[in-house]
Amino acid sequence: MSASSKTAHSALYRASQFFAAVKAVLLPGRGLTPADEVLVTSILITPDQQRLFVRMSPNDRRHALAVARTLQQAGYDQPALLQAALLHDVAKSLGQPIIHRVAIVLLKAFWPAALERVGEWQIANGERRVILHPFIIHAHHPAIGAAWAEEAGCDPLAVRLIARHQETLTGQPAGAEEKLLAALQWADDLN
Repeated sequence: MSASSKTAHSALYRASQFFAAVKAVLLPGRGLTPADEVLVTSILITPDQQRLFVRMSPNDRRHALAVARTLQQAGYDQPALLQAALLHDVAKSLGQPIIHRVAIVLLKAFWPAALERVGEWQIANGERRVILHPFIIHAHHPAIGAAWAEEAGCDPLAVRLIARHQETLTGQPAGAEEKLLAALQWADDLN
């Protein structure tokens, strides 16, 4: 597959993710089915961890549940990996409106260098640019989410996986942690 075909395929895949997000429907209230509740409380065992999960938007919760279920269906049962699956995007709760998510998906597919530059451009003329805030969140949500997960008492391995979940792995994963990170990224990309 050529580079342009891969980019087009990635953009189409991301577009389908976007439309799935738009039509994601969760039940009223907390937005979880009884099966979802059981899954979440069996993985996120403390009230602080559960509050982090509930803090996410309905779409991000749907995505996190799908990532965790994909891992379980593939035979992964490590508690730290499943905690990371449920909380890897928790810092996106700081604010990423749908229009910015679309822009991020398109930039990631067609101009990743620009996305990286925008995400790192935090302060202009001594003031935070509000329009850039969602891009800054995108760039830093792994570190912020990891700090929150650590404060909530998550497994130290889960904290490291959350912190690294956007890291680019090259070659075969070295060691148990990188294998779990590769699994998390695989499930995240599928959902």
